[in-house]
Amino acid sequence: MTQDVKEIFGSPVGSLAAKVRTLAPSMTRSMQRVAEAVANDPAGCAALTVTGLAELTGTSEATVVRTARLLGYPGYRDLRLALAGLAAQQQSGRAPAITTDIAVDDSLDDVVAKLAYEEQQTLADTAAGLDTGQLGAAVTALVAARRTDVYGVGASGLVAQDLTQKLLRIGLIAQAHSDPHLAVTNAVQLRSGDVAIAITHSGTTGDVIEPLRVAFEHGATTVAVTGRPDAPVTQYADLVLTTSTSRETELRPAAMSSRTSQLLVVDCLFVGVAQRTYETAAPALAASYEALAHRHRSASR
Repeated sequence: MTQDVKEIFGSPVGSLAAKVRTLAPSMTRSMQRVAEAVANDPAGCAALTVTGLAELTGTSEATVVRTARLLGYPGYRDLRLALAGLAAQQQSGRAPAITTDIAVDDSLDDVVAKLAYEEQQTLADTAAGLDTGQLGAAVTALVAARRTDVYGVGASGLVAQDLTQKLLRIGLIAQAHSDPHLAVTNAVQLRSGDVAIAITHSGTTGDVIEPLRVAFEHGATTVAVTGRPDAPVTQYADLVLTTSTSRETELRPAAMSSRTSQLLVVDCLFVGVAQRTYETAAPALAASYEALAHRHRSASR
């Protein structure tokens, strides 16, 4: 199953759908119904008045207007015009999206197809919603940092380790903390010029928020990688990098789906830092590859 890259990342309709998925957790249920309606059927909604859309979604006119504003439009009239433009750009006869609900009796072929589509969509949504201005500022801070601490627990802890290992391989000082006590005691040592990164899909993990708060109060540059741009963790974040909010299913919990988008953000951070420090990063990477080369050769014999 394939999908044109331009269609994934460049489609205005896809961008609207990605924005809806990203902002959905911060919406009320009634606002979510409005947002899902305009993302799923821009042509149909463009033909409706504010009253008509409110009736269609079982909400109020005020809810429709609030949703339009949350999606970045001054009012419903502006959203309606944008929907009309999006509808005009949609290709006719487009194949329906594959559902990612995995049933217990699905064949392995179906499981592979559904998971591949979900991973693809998660990456596309994250790329569409990632603020490159915030990303660039985070890269700048990492390049100049005396030291970088990364906090994460569970699946996010694995992502934290991935980032620190990458930074270490290009000669930067970085460490990952999954133990909340060690995270806090290390955060106390941070100061201006250091960087602290909290990775939490929900944005509500206390064991990650606490060390970030301590780092923030001690003057470090703080970064939150989260699926909730309005989550508690962002209170202590100078920079926020938003990941896709994937839909949790019985057989695929949020910890699995969120890791894909987090790893994309981590890779973007690393490549950005490597580009800025290429003169030292390239030789460091070459040296690390060479140091392990004999192990790969031995294993292949």
